[in-house]
Amino acid sequence: MSADANQVPDGAAVFPQIPAELGVHPLLLATLHAVVFFDGSAQDVVNDAAANEALNYLATYLQRLEGPDLARIRSDMECLFEFARQEKWPKEEVDFLRGFLSDYGIGGGEQ
Repeated sequence: MSADANQVPDGAAVFPQIPAELGVHPLLLATLHAVVFFDGSAQDVVNDAAANEALNYLATYLQRLEGPDLARIRSDMECLFEFARQEKWPKEEVDFLRGFLSDYGIGGGEQ
């Protein structure tokens, strides 16, 4: 495999790494990273139709959250939002976190 094959291509959207010390559920972090990649990457990196289909399934599954699981996600998202603000993340990334729950129809989640 060439060195270029190991490089992240231009146009690939990557979410910042989140420290374990925040205690955010790892499955939420994995989901956020996937959403950012599928939704934010350029068309020459990710096929648009395939990405949209994957995002629709992710949203559908996340919309099933209720009870303690939904409460945990809301709490974790608030933690991430505050972390991003404290770390002075770019506005686009902070806005993504702020709107994630409502944008994906998760539990009427306004932040």
